[in-house]
Amino acid sequence: MGAFTGMAKGFGVTFSHMFKKVVTTEYPEKPDATAPRFHGRHVLNRHPDGLEKCIGCELCAWACPADAIYVEGGDNTDEARFSPGERYASIYQINYARCIFCGLCIEACPTRSLTMSNEYELARDDRQALIFTKEQLLAPLLPGMEQPPHPMYLGETEKDYYLSGPTNPGVSVGAEGR
Repeated sequence: MGAFTGMAKGFGVTFSHMFKKVVTTEYPEKPDATAPRFHGRHVLNRHPDGLEKCIGCELCAWACPADAIYVEGGDNTDEARFSPGERYASIYQINYARCIFCGLCIEACPTRSLTMSNEYELARDDRQALIFTKEQLLAPLLPGMEQPPHPMYLGETEKDYYLSGPTNPGVSVGAEGR
């Protein structure tokens, strides 16, 4: 008798699912929206004038439990300025074959240079293509931004960038103020 009730329960589950609406995602044509706090591909952000926020401190690499981030810092000069501080990241790489998308690198960043986007399509045919370079990770230049290296436009010192903006209210970010 126990075998019969077991079979009846099994067929009951099968028949109940046969008449339910099928949920199908049309993925490549209509991808689902991600959650607002989804951890996707990393982005290296810029200041409003185009200078990089990353100062090459390597704290993100130290915080990464998967050892997926490699940073090599370089020194800014008056002739070649990539960030408002003394240093910038001359080499920045994230290996997405190793990254576990935990977000610890985001928490470790003192300048809020590194953030995570909602982009999740990172599959590649080659493992070498999963190592994203600084050029691939940098946020695109928006209107009014200039490709570094260039002088600081938002103030006289790096503190002007990290506090509330320029100390001189007449300094403009646009091309007309330069």
